[in-house]
Amino acid sequence: MLKSKSEVKKIRKERIRKRIKKQIKGGPDRPRLIVVRSNRYIYAQVVDDLSGRVLVSASTLEKEFREKAGKTKNKEACQRLGSVLGKRLKEKHLETIVFDRGIYPYHGRVKTLAEALRAEGISF
Repeated sequence: MLKSKSEVKKIRKERIRKRIKKQIKGGPDRPRLIVVRSNRYIYAQVVDDLSGRVLVSASTLEKEFREKAGKTKNKEACQRLGSVLGKRLKEKHLETIVFDRGIYPYHGRVKTLAEALRAEGISF
């Protein structure tokens, strides 16, 4: 049966997400960094997959981030978000993580976030 274009896109995104998720596992020694991107904001959270707990999170939606940053959807905002998240990870003594880009290609805002984390000394 023929499906609409939006249904086909949803199915494709779900396949990509499942394929990536079964390859990437994070534990207490190397938690998983999940990146979620919307048209306006970008969210990042570090999760321990064994316990199912969020260890650290940051987003461009946070009040103090919006007050300092101004725009929340460009690469500069992702650069600042990466440095904020890197500092929070260092406070929790997490130096190595597993990067889960989700359904997004490693390009643009996602790549900028990852490079900012590496600049803060986080390895993945």
